[in-house]
Amino acid sequence: MKKTTCMNTALAALVAGGLLTSGCASSRSGTNFSRDEALRSQRTYYGVIESVTAGKIEGTKTGIGTVAGGVLGGVAGHSVGGGSGKDIATVGGALAGAVVGSIAEELTTREKAYSLTVKLDDPRVFTVVQNADTPFVPGQRVKVLETEANRMRVQLQ
Repeated sequence: MKKTTCMNTALAALVAGGLLTSGCASSRSGTNFSRDEALRSQRTYYGVIESVTAGKIEGTKTGIGTVAGGVLGGVAGHSVGGGSGKDIATVGGALAGAVVGSIAEELTTREKAYSLTVKLDDPRVFTVVQNADTPFVPGQRVKVLETEANRMRVQLQ
């Protein structure tokens, strides 16, 4: 009974840690800014959308899904069989859970994205990949913001 309580406590700690760290991801949006970008100047360019290609930004691979999946799989495996079979089931469950947890983390944190090619009013052309939180169409006038770190984002004008 004590072992199950300890495993449940560890699982709760992992889930809480995952929830706390999931808010640490940086924004890849055209309209959401990080705290570091607040009150800082950004270069602003104007132009026209040349092309829009839909895609995805890969999900995170922090290891939280792997660990949580491993713990859940180990707990599930531990509830099967008896004797040395129980040990094998625990290890097998932990390994399978870790793989499934890793895949689940990456899939659930993927984001829809656009690859936006913008022809600026000067002769330059930029392509920026960002979240698909704002719809864009070719021919649309836009504003391109560039930070000191050369991060760019496209916004409706």
